[in-house]
Amino acid sequence: MYLIIHSGTLIPQSNTNKMKTNLNTIFTRDQSGETISLDDPEYPLLFEVIKKAIRITTQINTLVVDDLQKINILFSELIGKKVDDSFFLIPPFYSDFGENISIGKNVFVNHACTFMDRGGITIEDDVLIGPKVNLITTNHPLHPNERRATISNPIHIKKGVWIGVGATILPGVTIGINSIVAAGAVVSKDVPDNTIVGGIPAKILKKKYKSKNHNNEIS
Repeated sequence: MYLIIHSGTLIPQSNTNKMKTNLNTIFTRDQSGETISLDDPEYPLLFEVIKKAIRITTQINTLVVDDLQKINILFSELIGKKVDDSFFLIPPFYSDFGENISIGKNVFVNHACTFMDRGGITIEDDVLIGPKVNLITTNHPLHPNERRATISNPIHIKKGVWIGVGATILPGVTIGINSIVAAGAVVSKDVPDNTIVGGIPAKILKKKYKSKNHNNEIS
């Protein structure tokens, strides 16, 4: 099927997956942090994935929590790989791309979360994500003439993290192992392992936090 226009030429839709893995395509440039403009000749390829993500998340958002198996099937379609059976998502859920999300085992995502994943979102095992959490990998240039362009950088949520309700994680941030992000925090810098952060912008509230499951107490 010929659906996608690229530099004025119709491209077979089946070829777009191959293009994503080639070097120096818009997909690799986007994930490497290059500024992507709407008039980029390859932008229609990117926009097809964006539209697909919107279609799939719209389907997810017609379901209820009792439809967990259907939710996981659709989420697997969204990210392009099967999620573990332990994955638990409560709709609604929003994503602007989907295919750059990587999810580990025993991950819980509460309702009304937004994953803008063009820069790549990696979520390791045993992560808890509260309601209305925003993982935002894409930003815009500051100059008014360039603000419709985008710049993307990855987010990495490491094993055992808990992100509280309404928190926002900004592009390029890594949240360390077993750390906690307090409700409503806006995180713009990396968070060390075993640390609690909160506030706008987020600051360290408690260092060397350790889980009692590891025979340690909060210091």
